[in-house]
Amino acid sequence: MRPLARVSAVALFVVLCASVVALVADRRAEADEQATVVRVIDGDTVEVFLPHGLDKVRLIGVDTPELNRNKRKPVEYFAKEATEFTRRTVLGKPVRLAGEAGQPDRDRYNRLLRYVFLENGTCLNADIIRQGYGHAYVKYPFARMEEFRVYEREARAAGRGLWGATR
Repeated sequence: MRPLARVSAVALFVVLCASVVALVADRRAEADEQATVVRVIDGDTVEVFLPHGLDKVRLIGVDTPELNRNKRKPVEYFAKEATEFTRRTVLGKPVRLAGEAGQPDRDRYNRLLRYVFLENGTCLNADIIRQGYGHAYVKYPFARMEEFRVYEREARAAGRGLWGATR
């Protein structure tokens, strides 16, 4: 094989491998996963038990006040309430995780990016916003962005959760 043909064949192989990896990651993000929540880290991050082991999950499209466990910053207003809401709602319970098609499978902290659904079909991500424990996190696009923005506006207007509590 000539050197140029060998380089082209290697380049083609690399492109094909990258395409397969991207396709598998995208399909994995689309596939629902059954899990059990074993720990609530804060209002928008949980740890789950999956068939492959433990993994952290960052809820897509919602942001709750930070607990700031590193002690360098104070606990943000309503962080404890948001964390407790998530704890009461999912800790020790089976959930269904669903990824966002066409979006990354993990964030920069290597947490799975997922919608979390309760057994009754309720989307935890949306419910946190609806109940006023967090707001729509719209820095990165996601399929339910407008829906989550509506939930935030409704929670604000109704004075629910962090929108109605006094400091």
